[in-house]
Amino acid sequence: MVYQATQLPPPPKSDPAGGFVVDIDVDDNGDGLVDAARIRLSDGRYLAYREKGVSKIESNYRIVLVHGFGSSKEMNFPASQELIESLGIYFVLYDRAGYGESDPNPRRTVKSEAFDIVELADQLQLGSKFYVIGVSIGSYPTWSCLKYIPHRLAGVALIVPTINYEWPSLPQSLIRTDYRRRLIQWSLWIAKHIPGLLYWWISQKVVPSTSVLERNPVYFSDRDIEVLKTTKGFPMLTQDKLQDRSVFYALRGDVVAAFGDWGFDPVRLSNPFPHNESSVHIWQGYEDKVVPFQLQRFISRKLSWIKYHEVRDGGHLILHYNGMCDYFLRALLVGEESILFRPKTG
Repeated sequence: MVYQATQLPPPPKSDPAGGFVVDIDVDDNGDGLVDAARIRLSDGRYLAYREKGVSKIESNYRIVLVHGFGSSKEMNFPASQELIESLGIYFVLYDRAGYGESDPNPRRTVKSEAFDIVELADQLQLGSKFYVIGVSIGSYPTWSCLKYIPHRLAGVALIVPTINYEWPSLPQSLIRTDYRRRLIQWSLWIAKHIPGLLYWWISQKVVPSTSVLERNPVYFSDRDIEVLKTTKGFPMLTQDKLQDRSVFYALRGDVVAAFGDWGFDPVRLSNPFPHNESSVHIWQGYEDKVVPFQLQRFISRKLSWIKYHEVRDGGHLILHYNGMCDYFLRALLVGEESILFRPKTG
């Protein structure tokens, strides 16, 4: 048992072109079952995507949506069709490296995620500038865009963005006793140094099913739990999916990139829109049990050019609350603000 726990499953195979091969089921004719539209990146990998909203040609706003942990391009972004059509919004959602029908990237970094977005935007001809919305752990590619490609951004929204406790600017007074910090540190150490143990633990079905996680008040607020009764949760976090080799590598790589060394401190970034030509927004739930609102407030105060919105009865799943996506879009695209989302005092 100890021997098995130290054996990491073999990594994804590389192809002669420098890309990486995803294990794909085949049908009776030997054809791959990849149904999604895909682009080929400069390093040979394929990136899968889907389009939503009005047609790109007719659009006034073009938005790249970056999904969170255990999600995919099939994520639900429940903006009203009326708003999408009235504003003329085009969305492109894509499977980040290793997720869904996109090839893995064993060399994934925070920086590489930003340039995957650039290549996607260029190949789909989104124009010289486009909007980016990142959700939860999908915020680290979004922060990376603010760092490495600010000249390509028309506007940015980070929805319940994940906090990396290794950022140098975070005050010890806020993170010293935060249990989430210790949990992340241990998880990251195991994922980096003894991933075989992690894979063995998952393959032995020791990890609880997502149905248990989704009912757990440790992770989700009461309102989140109500949402999960009618909303699809985390399709890649089921026990069957977690035992899949490619899924394991995608999730592990995501965690290592998100919570490892970024090479920069977001709290020291410069305003990408110094002449107020557009804006950057953070949306946070006051009752979020995954990401503490205190840290989001600290970041938004340090980066005074960020517009900070706080949902007072919101948890980590505010994206799925009725009408919230319309608020996100109106604030980002046309500058509409609401007193409903001002932070509580204290």
